[in-house]
Amino acid sequence: MASGTINKLEETQKRHPIVASGTEQIFYSIGVMAYNEEANIRRTLHSILEQDSQMTSAAEVIVVASGCTDRTVPIVQEMMQSDPRISLIIQERREGKASAINLFLQSARSSVLVMVGADIIPEKNALEKLCSHFIDPTIGMVGARPVPVNDSDTFVGHAVHMLWRLHDRMARRSPKLGEVVAFRNMVHSIPNDTAVDEISIQAIVAKHQLKLVYEPEAVVYNKGPMTVRDFLKQRRRIHAGHLKVRAQERYEAPTMKTGSILQELIVCAPYIMGSPKQALWTIGTIAMESLARVQGHYDVLRKRSHHVWSAVASTKALEDEQRKLRRICNTQSVIVFQLTLLRNGENDLPREHEERMVTRAMRNVLPQLRRYVRKDDLLSLNGANTLVAVLNAERSGAELIAARLKQVIESQDIALGKKGTGRLLVNSHAVSFAQE
Repeated sequence: MASGTINKLEETQKRHPIVASGTEQIFYSIGVMAYNEEANIRRTLHSILEQDSQMTSAAEVIVVASGCTDRTVPIVQEMMQSDPRISLIIQERREGKASAINLFLQSARSSVLVMVGADIIPEKNALEKLCSHFIDPTIGMVGARPVPVNDSDTFVGHAVHMLWRLHDRMARRSPKLGEVVAFRNMVHSIPNDTAVDEISIQAIVAKHQLKLVYEPEAVVYNKGPMTVRDFLKQRRRIHAGHLKVRAQERYEAPTMKTGSILQELIVCAPYIMGSPKQALWTIGTIAMESLARVQGHYDVLRKRSHHVWSAVASTKALEDEQRKLRRICNTQSVIVFQLTLLRNGENDLPREHEERMVTRAMRNVLPQLRRYVRKDDLLSLNGANTLVAVLNAERSGAELIAARLKQVIESQDIALGKKGTGRLLVNSHAVSFAQE
């Protein structure tokens, strides 16, 4: 396996070098694995093709439509007419995501490959942040930072945000790469029965002693489960997949280490247990994760396969029964607000203390902000420096709302304890707008 992998890398680099001759441009191939993604695929392809590119450039976008029974294929075929970089592989029968990824690996021509889910919204510079790392020949794989757009003021939303906060902190110390990854074109294939494809690729890259890098500035947005049932279903499948990779590849994902998780739980306590309600939700999340892991162990013992899994419905649905939350639709906009604390005077605060102050202030101002949006819209605080708004509005209307929200946020005084006060500076921009 080792010699075959290295031979593939050398052959690919001869045909399609990472850095084009006479330039500093890094070219990459993008793979989009899609199963019944008619609601998202057009928006996903637009967001990929409209990425900011200085050092890097997308040479091709390969969509693998796996057993699709909706309009995913016709939509992609239509978009192929307007951009020659898009190509389509049709897999008549759904055989699992890993099988679709293997078709992409066989077809991709660039020396750097990127995998993007069809239900992901990347920041405008996310792929640039990922792929620019490959100018360093010692780096084998780079992962983005996923940020959920779920409402954190619900139990399951709190669970999703808590999970990704922990993953973010752990990945900064020991890279655990997922959701959107870039890697060198050195992998012939991954096991068709794996349910955790990114970890399977990560294990192969790590075996060849190439560096794994987590890039927190490469932000991508997705929607996590919105029901307890779907949360358990997703976490069960992932844990079973991690156990299988550990047994087959002798490679363990960092999130499998209970001690590291407990350590980060303590560090994150101010954010996930800041109120009695949050404390109860955090305990409930720990209980759900523990149950999912027990179920995952049971599935491995019973040799239950998860490689062809049914989609987690609440991460795909355009309309939730109660909140009517529509993350992607033809009249929807996603606005990201980046928050920077401006102190009054020369006040030095520990980073984590500053983040707690900002988080507390933003939680207090959220009720005011919600007056400017509809009931069906979503405002979600992602850590201390990012607010995401998912608005059922065209671009012009969304920008007006964004300006109002910015004005309210910047008018707030932030109490910094004995260090005085500060204010927030807000930069806002659109991540994606669905287009007809």
